[in-house]
Amino acid sequence: MDIQNIHKRLRDFAEARNWQQFHSPKNLTMALAAEAAELLEIFQWLTEEQSKNITDSEKYMALIKQEIADVFIYLARLADTLGIDIEREVLAKIELNEKKYPEELSKNSATKYNRR
Repeated sequence: MDIQNIHKRLRDFAEARNWQQFHSPKNLTMALAAEAAELLEIFQWLTEEQSKNITDSEKYMALIKQEIADVFIYLARLADTLGIDIEREVLAKIELNEKKYPEELSKNSATKYNRR
């Protein structure tokens, strides 16, 4: 994934429509939360089993793909607006999590309490 190209395309898209004025960190964060809620809504009343088998439904997968894209778009716009190198920060967070949650401590752990 070429995140810099994505930032540029999204920035150009917003500028061409004069939407930059609305893309404050506050507004982008609110839009991100709204899109994440739309993704959540698809799964809201499904059982665990239904959620695992949702890939069998072309209809729901099309909706999920669109909502995931919307979430990513707002997250990318937010990172770009704030000057955050999202790739670097994601890799740094993975590294931090690897130290914080060592593999040997999570083996055979069945509860959320043992994973923290």
